[in-house]
Amino acid sequence: MTTRKHFKQLVRDRMRQTGEKYTVARRHVEASAPVYWELRGGVHGETAAFANVLANLGVEHEGTPLSEAMILGVGGGLGAGYILWEFDAWGYRALTLGFRREWQYPARWAAGTAERLGLHAELHATGGAKAAAAALDAQLDRGLPAIVWIDPYRLGHRGLPESRDGFGGPPIVVYGRSGDGFEIDDCSTEREVVSAEALAEARARVVSYKHRLITIDPERVELGDLRAAVEEGLKLQVEHLSAKSDSFSLPAWRKWARMTTDARHKKGWPTVFADGRGTASARASIYTSAAGGAHLRGLYADFLDEASVLLGRELPSAAWREAAAAWETIGDAALEPGDELRNLIDRGDPERWPVQAARDEAGEMPALGELVSAMYAAEVAALERLRSA
Repeated sequence: MTTRKHFKQLVRDRMRQTGEKYTVARRHVEASAPVYWELRGGVHGETAAFANVLANLGVEHEGTPLSEAMILGVGGGLGAGYILWEFDAWGYRALTLGFRREWQYPARWAAGTAERLGLHAELHATGGAKAAAAALDAQLDRGLPAIVWIDPYRLGHRGLPESRDGFGGPPIVVYGRSGDGFEIDDCSTEREVVSAEALAEARARVVSYKHRLITIDPERVELGDLRAAVEEGLKLQVEHLSAKSDSFSLPAWRKWARMTTDARHKKGWPTVFADGRGTASARASIYTSAAGGAHLRGLYADFLDEASVLLGRELPSAAWREAAAAWETIGDAALEPGDELRNLIDRGDPERWPVQAARDEAGEMPALGELVSAMYAAEVAALERLRSA
């Protein structure tokens, strides 16, 4: 197999020799040698998908692929969201925490990010399975990947339990075929192949983004002045986190801290979790949101470091690293180091789910109010420093 840089050079050499467009030259090179898709991993589904597609398509700024951190920053950076769902018919509670700007509107975020970067990305959505499959096949036939939204339970590659059916999740990249299946990149570090039937079912499951995919044609990319895109991303970040919404901006963390102790509010944790049910799922949600940088605060600090060099002025990355550290403390409190469930989550072990279900029957919620308040204060301070910068 060729390396990504070697493959890209082969394509460019053929373009010079034949005058062919990128996609045509790429198909000819693919026919003579297996294509190497660089599995680069990632922190966050949407940002990693964009970064990994652009890197593998050879889209670079001054000879370097755009990092996932840069995608996050140009996309407007961080968000904040707290929603506690109660499904009384099933006796189930679900805690949702949002961390990226417009986390509740993934298509809007993707379109805006692509526009600021000059990617000329195309969004394809259809109600029909045949049209959805045809759109994906057409992209792969051109030798190009597609960013595809799926329900991970139906795709089956993460070993999720039936209770996660229909919950949906971030997109994956479908970059090739393998026999009757498809090769996917889900922030992957190892090759993954899923069946065509599973992929079709997973794409159709979640109504809000049924059959959605985004494609990027490298021949149409006009990356332009990255500095302008970064400046716009910084402006959007300050505007968004300065909003007063206690569901989708920084006040959401203040609300969360209050709800952990408010015994009079019907959504207060002393009321919601009085019977002890659902506590393991809530604690696991908090831990997975805080573990491995999933809260994105460290990734955003990386963006600010990159942006400082690009713009020639210092941006407050250290302040956001302090916020990231506050999140790690919350994660440790939700599931302490050495906890069986935490170890299973860290290993990606499917046995996590029966253990979590068993512990959901009765349990106590940890005292998180002061820790969440400290995190909120750290993020307010970080935002103020960013506004000043």
